[in-house]
Amino acid sequence: MAETDPTARPTAPYGATGDGTPRAVSVCMLKGGVGKSTIAVNLARQLAAMDHDVLLIDLDPNGHASVGLGFDDRYHDTEESVGDVLFGDAGPETVVYDTDFGFDLLPSTEDLEQVEREIVVGDVFQPSALLKREVVDPLLEGTYDYVVTDSPAYRSRLTDNALVATTNLVLPLAPGNEAMAGLERTIERQISPLRQHLDVDVLALVPNMLGGRIDQRTQDRQLLERLNAHETLQDRIPNFARITDWGAVDDGTISPSPGIRDRTSITKAYGARQPLLDYDPDCDQLPCFDELAHVVEAGEVVRHE
Repeated sequence: MAETDPTARPTAPYGATGDGTPRAVSVCMLKGGVGKSTIAVNLARQLAAMDHDVLLIDLDPNGHASVGLGFDDRYHDTEESVGDVLFGDAGPETVVYDTDFGFDLLPSTEDLEQVEREIVVGDVFQPSALLKREVVDPLLEGTYDYVVTDSPAYRSRLTDNALVATTNLVLPLAPGNEAMAGLERTIERQISPLRQHLDVDVLALVPNMLGGRIDQRTQDRQLLERLNAHETLQDRIPNFARITDWGAVDDGTISPSPGIRDRTSITKAYGARQPLLDYDPDCDQLPCFDELAHVVEAGEVVRHE
C-alpha cells in the first residue's frame, strides 16, 4: 500500500468521543466473499443487545442480509422498496420492519439494480446523498441510536450512498491472495475520493472467515501479518485480531486464534434465518462481534490494557 495514509482519521472524527451521539456505519469492501452480510447482521444484533435502537439497511441487490433474517418474501416484493424512499415517494417507515431480534431492518429488494440505474440516469439532485437525506439523517435524529448498512461488493451509486450517509466504515477482509488488493481498491476508489469532501473514517479492519493455523505459512497468517505490520493501520485492528509477538506464536509460547473464525454455527445461523447470538449464544466467536459493537459505540478501537 502507499506510504501516505488515505484512511487517516480526521482531527475530530464524527462521534469518536463515544458520548452517545447517534452514529451510522457501513460494512463495505470492493470484493465479494468476505462475509459483509454476516458482519452487518451480527453487528446490528450485538448493538441491539447493548440496549440500543438499531436499524440495519440492506443495500446489496443480492439481499443476503435480508434473506438471512427471514425476509425472503419482502426481498421479492417490489411494490414498496427503498427505491420509493430514495426518490421521495414514501417515508422510510413504510419499508422498515421489526426483525424480532431486537433491531429493525430496511430490506433489500430484487429490483435494487433497477433503482441504481434510475439514480444514475435520472434527474436527481445530489445522487450520492439520497440515502443520507431521505433515510439516515431523519431516522438518526430521533428514532435510532445506530444505523448499519450492508453495501454492495462493487463500486456503485448504492455504495456511494451508503458511504456518504454513514461516513464510518467497517472493512472485512478474508484470507486469500486478493485480500489486501481488495482493501487497496476500496481505499483508492471509494474512500480517498470521498475524503476530499467528507470526513470518512475507517473504524475497524476485520479479518474474517479464518480457519487455518497461524504458526505456519498459511493465508490466514499472511493476512494477519500484513495487517499487523502496517504502521498506519494499527489503530483500526480490533483486539481480537491483534498480534504483537509473532516469535511467541512460532515457538508455541502463545497459541491465539485471531480474527473471526469459520464456525459451523455461523453458517447454520444463516440457514436458520437468525443472528448468531440467537442461534448459538455459546459460540466462541460472539465476543468478536461484541467488540465490533463497542468499536461502533466508541467510534474507534479501544485497546485493552
